[in-house]
Amino acid sequence: MDSERSDLLNRLERFYDVLPRDAARVEDHGALVLFVREGAGWPFYARPHPTAGRSPSLAEVTRVRARQRELGLPEALEWVHDLNPDLLPVARSAGLAVLEAPLMVLDPAALPDPASLLRPEDAAHVSVRLLDPTDDDLGAAVAARRAVAAVGFGAPGTGRSEAGPADRDAAMIELDEAAVDEERASIANGSRLSALAGTPADGPLASGMAMRVDDVAEIAGVATLPSARRRGLGAAITATLAHALLADGTDLVFLSAGSEDIARVYLRVGFRRIGTACVASPTPLHP
Repeated sequence: MDSERSDLLNRLERFYDVLPRDAARVEDHGALVLFVREGAGWPFYARPHPTAGRSPSLAEVTRVRARQRELGLPEALEWVHDLNPDLLPVARSAGLAVLEAPLMVLDPAALPDPASLLRPEDAAHVSVRLLDPTDDDLGAAVAARRAVAAVGFGAPGTGRSEAGPADRDAAMIELDEAAVDEERASIANGSRLSALAGTPADGPLASGMAMRVDDVAEIAGVATLPSARRRGLGAAITATLAHALLADGTDLVFLSAGSEDIARVYLRVGFRRIGTACVASPTPLHP
């Protein structure tokens, strides 16, 4: 592995380790670290201990899974394959299904204007919006972002299907005041960005977010309603988030694509593959 790629992967590994620590209790389980979220929010994962110096054993994987079940958490294990190649056969021998996701970093010089990624017939009436902490409708906007993601990830892949705005509206869940305040604070301090793309007639059709630690940021949760796919909306969301991150001083922007097909979308936005991110769970995760 060349030194530049090694440096990039190690910076990403540090990001994965640091990101949960402000919101989670940390439990050490030998060569694995389990992050247990304190309070409401999406549960975190277990990862290889960054200073263990060895790959986690089958016994340690089994022990962490038992602890996750004891705590009522998903049995989720994540790692960068290029830094921990021996963990893949161990996870599979433990009975876990492993998604091998293309791990991609942005080449800022190759980042296009978001509008150029939309279909010509959509460019005039599709808008991409970055959520602002002062938005009066922030709670509704965050609820819409989550609903779009729920519908989009519920129909994996890049193909079009019928699920659309009505399904998004049915999936909307009103956020409590604490959740809105947490989102507002995260956007205000620069640790999180959220974006929506849509039209006046149909409302939000695509969504995404970014999480930042110091000068490294991950774009995640980019989803498009299945009825609105193949229009460049997800690519435009990604480019908009990337432009905002770079403008705010972020030095390294990365993401994990759910499949090779999805990775081709991100190639259009200026991302290139540098490795593989693995996500293991008891049941297969569909891209």
